[in-house]
Amino acid sequence: MDPLPADVIAALQRGNKIEAIKRLRQASGLGLKEAKDAVEAAEAAGLPHAGADAGANAETSFTGRASLAPGEVPRRRGSLARLLLAALVAAAVLVAWFQFR
Repeated sequence: MDPLPADVIAALQRGNKIEAIKRLRQASGLGLKEAKDAVEAAEAAGLPHAGADAGANAETSFTGRASLAPGEVPRRRGSLARLLLAALVAAAVLVAWFQFR
């Protein structure tokens, strides 16, 4: 796979997958499915690397996290797991309540 353009990489690093797909389609002329597959493959492979000429323009995050756009709020991870755990605990309490009642 050819290196992704710098603006596509920057959009991915900001966590904006849709923008990355749009920019890749504009730059390469790929169809929607092909551009989406290429962006998802780059995401799955880790942070994509720009070509030698695009490296200066790419926004790089050395922490391993995508940088946030101005005004963007960081997403919380693990919220679904905590919600499921709370639901399981509540179900266990209800079962215990009705058994010993």
